[in-house]
Formats: sequence, structure tokens, C-alpha cells
Amino acid sequence: MAMMDGLVMEQYVVKFLFLLLGCAILGVGVYTEVAADVAMLPGESFVRAVSSTWKKEFGATKVCFDVSMTVIAGGMSLFYTHRLDGVREGTIVAALLVGFIARLIGRRAPLLKGLLEGPPAAPAPSAAAPAARTDWVIAIGRQYGSGGREIGRYLADQLGCAFYDKEIITDIAGLTGYSEDYVSKREESMTNSFLYDLVSQMYGYSSHKEAPKDNIFQAQSEAILSCAAKGSCVIVGRCSDYILRDDPHCLSLFLHAPLPQRVTRVMEMEQCTQFQAKASIARADKRRADNYRYYTRRIWGNADHYDLCIDTRLGKEYILRAVTEAIAQREALAKEPAAQGTH
Repeated sequence: MAMMDGLVMEQYVVKFLFLLLGCAILGVGVYTEVAADVAMLPGESFVRAVSSTWKKEFGATKVCFDVSMTVIAGGMSLFYTHRLDGVREGTIVAALLVGFIARLIGRRAPLLKGLLEGPPAAPAPSAAAPAARTDWVIAIGRQYGSGGREIGRYLADQLGCAFYDKEIITDIAGLTGYSEDYVSKREESMTNSFLYDLVSQMYGYSSHKEAPKDNIFQAQSEAILSCAAKGSCVIVGRCSDYILRDDPHCLSLFLHAPLPQRVTRVMEMEQCTQFQAKASIARADKRRADNYRYYTRRIWGNADHYDLCIDTRLGKEYILRAVTEAIAQREALAKEPAAQGTH
């Protein structure tokens, strides 16, 4: 208390700053509570019990619970004291901010989660060294209207390997239980990461259920890893270059094209005006970029994160030659250390 003797707590600004400090401390506490999987606070435990018993969505139940508690508190205050006591802007700020902070820490502080969960279990010793791989996965990122899907299918046909694009949506739907239409509208789209964190903050209290979009991305990652494990293939979009970043047999490729060419292409695809095509391209590229940045912490289209960045105006044949030569060069580079070790 001696540390706060000089503070004038009657000042509104000081009160608000201490409210924010209290929310930050409580947010850290909530995160550590959930990450360590310990007994939950009564309010959150009640919500989880209700959502589990009646098979309701945890997030919606949490919102209804918080709103109802605030309304009841305000109503009782007006009924008994004829004025609003105990329920003011601080109540609303705390309700929105605490869970948001907990979710933010969970996404940005993996080290803290590792400390709470303990060291990972040591992998079981392998009986024999795995056979040398000969398959390659081509992970394609693309600007909207650049023709990335067509080129991806062309590469798969010419290289004689599997092609995955919309097919991954079916796998995600099977893993999550969501409909394919629901998945297709949300899998590669992020309208606003800040608002998404704010709206999804109530899922930070649940140890059994993630926010729907996070659940989709997790299932998407599992589906992409499963596709890559089956053998040589071409995978279009869905942060596949990031998900397979540790796979030495993944070649990442970003396809782009000048705006006029993309506008012309989109006008043909969507049968729309030039103005509508430009708006569609800007909207799609922004959503892809925001989604990519949110889940990878990388800049979408940044050449530093891709093996090849190619303008699709150069043509399918050129891109095929570039990909095959890049794979051959990567294989040659991989053999050099082994050859040097034999001398």
C-alpha cells in the first residue's frame, strides 16, 4: 500500500490505468490457469458444464452468461439503490479485455506455455534409419487472379503427382465436423485479426474447444501434413509453405502477376466489370495476407520465405522448367555434404 500513497485514486485517469493493469494481471492468470489445466474459476466452470451438458457452443454460452450477469447486476442495483452502482464502463472493459489478453498471450508466448506444460517427451528410438526420400511436395502461394490454381494443376499433371486444392476442404470438414460450405468461407480468410482475437477471446477459457477458425487451421495443418506424407504432390495455398517449412523435400513457390493481367482474368472468371474485378482482387488478397500473417507471423508474398517467386506471365512451360530445375538443384545440394563426408 505504501507504493500507492502518492496516487490520487479519485482521478478518473488513474482509476482507468489501474483498471487496465488489473485486466492485464487477470489475463495472465486466466491464461496460466487454462494452459496448466488446473481447476477453473467457478464462472468459467459453470459455462463449460452448461455447454457440455446441452451440447451448445462454448463461445456463445460464455457471451450469454457474461451479458446476463451484467444485466442482472445492473437491474438489482437500480431496483435496490435506484441508481447504477458497481456496473460501469469498467465492467464492460474488463469483460472484453481479460479474455482478449489471455488469448493474445497464448498466441505470442509459446515459451510460457512450454514452461507450464513441461518438456516434451523424448521420441522413441528408431529401429532403423528411414529410407532416402525421392518424393517432393510443391507448396504454392498465389495472388488472386494470377492463375495459381491452373498452374498448380498443370504442374501436377506434368510431374505425374497428386494435386490438392479444394480437396483439402473435404478433409478439414471431416476432421472438424463443420460443413464444407462453412469451411470454404473461413479457411483462407481473415477480415481483421484484432477483431477476431476480441470476438474469439471467450474460447481462451475452454480447454476442450478452440475458436472455430483456429480449429479449422489446426485441421488444415493436419490435412496438409497427411497429403505430404502420401507422396509427391502439389498443394495450393492454405499456408502450406509455412506448415511444411521443416520438410526438406518441400519446394515453396509464390505466383504473382501484374494487376492489369489479374483484372482481365478475374473479369473473365466472375463475369464482372473492371471496377468489380479490382475490388474483388483487393479484398481477396487482403484476406489471404491477413490470414497468412495471423497464423504464420510472416508477410505473405515476401520472397525471403519462398524458394521461387515467379510472374505467371512467363507461362506454364517456363514455370515447369524452373520448378524441375530447382528440385534438381536442391537434390544436388543435399548430396554434397554426404559426398564430402566420404573423402
